[in-house]
Amino acid sequence: MRLKQLSLIMLIAIAFTACKPKDSFTIDGTFKNPGTEKKVFLYGMQNSNMVAIDSTNLSEKGEFKFIRKTPSVDFFRVSVGNHEFMLIAKNGDDIKLEADLADKTMAYKISGANEVDKLSELNAIRNNFAKQVEKLQADFEAKVASQPQNRAAVLESMKPQYESYINQLNTEIIKFAKDNKGTLASFYAMNTLSPQEFEAELVQFADEVKEEIKGNATVDAFVKQMALLKAVQVGQVAPEFTINTADNKPVSLSSYKGKYVLIDFWASWCQPCRQENPNVVKVYNKYKEKNFDIIGISLDTDKAAWLGAVKADGLAWTHVSELKDFNGETVKKYQVQAIPTSYLVDPAGKIVAKNLRGEELEAFLAKTLR
Repeated sequence: MRLKQLSLIMLIAIAFTACKPKDSFTIDGTFKNPGTEKKVFLYGMQNSNMVAIDSTNLSEKGEFKFIRKTPSVDFFRVSVGNHEFMLIAKNGDDIKLEADLADKTMAYKISGANEVDKLSELNAIRNNFAKQVEKLQADFEAKVASQPQNRAAVLESMKPQYESYINQLNTEIIKFAKDNKGTLASFYAMNTLSPQEFEAELVQFADEVKEEIKGNATVDAFVKQMALLKAVQVGQVAPEFTINTADNKPVSLSSYKGKYVLIDFWASWCQPCRQENPNVVKVYNKYKEKNFDIIGISLDTDKAAWLGAVKADGLAWTHVSELKDFNGETVKKYQVQAIPTSYLVDPAGKIVAKNLRGEELEAFLAKTLR
């Protein structure tokens, strides 16, 4: 009799499992301390952008539920007030989400599918970093409270510790991505890195996963962008271009062959560019007679502002512009996402360095142009 009863229980369990929908995914969530927040939104990817695709109300217990369909495994985000929680889901997943909205670190727990379990591992790495930074911030505030006149000195003394935490976090993120290659969680991890500081790592990662994570629109767009960026990595031949000067004289990169040339992307409205200009002027004056030159490519759209900045900053080298902001063909060809951006090209036309600033640029030229 006991055996029959056990078999019946097993049959019920199997039947329940069999009825679980495979053509949709579920997100069951609970938020502690929601305060006045009542509305929860679900965001999904459309044309590489996150857009709201559903919404619901929190229950009195802070619970909510979403049931959605997705063509393939993809990124989603649950949002309540100013809190956002990233998820990865595919049809058939039954995801659990828990968070305390009073937690300043915005930590959250997710489970129920392989991708979210991997994402949970990544979140644990980032949450540990957040706790370290939070403690460092508390120590800083305590020290400043006791010696407010030394605020700058206290900040400077604690800066190495913060930078150490950042370096540790980046190292762990890269390791996580390598250990979990082929998952969307690894892709998400790599995209939390600074694109300027870790450009080479991102390009390499895209090369390695382009066949493993094929078919996701966001990943495919990333792979395509990294392929373009690969063409302007150190060691590659600098792409040819021809741009006009302010008086419509064409200037080509190939006309500088045989020289070291700094291709400097900047604009009159870019404060970091203007702050860096004195350093560029210094190295230009020091090395212009030693087979070194500069091409300034402005992203300005206002011709008068561009030429006014050239004169004001004493920039004596050749200047060209498409006057199209970030939409110029050469700007796109060199994958310029922010300025200042610079490429140092050798006499053979190969890129030998990128984004050298101040003392770094001078040190490189001093070593190279003897």
